[in-house]
Amino acid sequence: MIVFPNAKINIGLNITAKRPDGYHNLETVFYPVKINDALEAIAAPQLSFTSSGINIPGEPEKNLCIKAYELIKNDYDLAPLKIHLHKHIPIGAGLGGGSADAAFFIKLINEQFSLGLSVEAMQNYARQLGADCAFFIENKPVYAFDKGDQFLPVELDLSNYVIVLVMPPVHVSTAEAYAGVKPEPAEHDLQALIKLPVADWKDAIKNDFEISVFEKYPQIAAVKKALYDAGALYASMSGSGASVFGIFGTPPLLTHLEKDNQVFYNV
Repeated sequence: MIVFPNAKINIGLNITAKRPDGYHNLETVFYPVKINDALEAIAAPQLSFTSSGINIPGEPEKNLCIKAYELIKNDYDLAPLKIHLHKHIPIGAGLGGGSADAAFFIKLINEQFSLGLSVEAMQNYARQLGADCAFFIENKPVYAFDKGDQFLPVELDLSNYVIVLVMPPVHVSTAEAYAGVKPEPAEHDLQALIKLPVADWKDAIKNDFEISVFEKYPQIAAVKKALYDAGALYASMSGSGASVFGIFGTPPLLTHLEKDNQVFYNV
């Protein structure tokens, strides 16, 4: 069985408080985009994980897909699988690629072994693997809060716009990004702001990570500026970076960005 985990972008990201468990409370809007990995699992004599495409740091046996398998195997009798992941979603980009792989693998296991898990049950497994992992179970636009693993629906459809994503040759670790942020309550209600016209988001919807990340990595700030210079209605770093997306009314010409960055069109 093969599935195609997709990335997400964050529209707005407010870090509101440090939690006693070491995590942070935040609020954001997750929006799925069409940048995909390919994840395949077939029956095998023993459990294994291999990958191709972008190099995945860390030991294969510690990959989130293996962790998802072992988590569910604690509750169900699962046969061994040979798992192969072709990695295309950039790593260290704020796109949730690893979380997407784990969540889609949970859904794959549910179908392949006919477990009959509910959406809520799959989300609860996913929450144990990463703060944004549960989002990818339903994989539709949501307002996310608490650790980013609790959701409320939002009416948001950007299909009439052109979304372009730019990945600079930079890796920003999540820990590094959080170290530069001072948590504080959001000034404005993101659930209300997201209902504004996209053209009004520029001065209203912000990502708290940008201030410190842009200071340390000015090339990421330069990408955001270039997207606005090219006519973006709204541009922002996604998550903790380093990717930056722009929302356009018409297809932009961004050949000047392709020289030094990876550019994904019509995501």
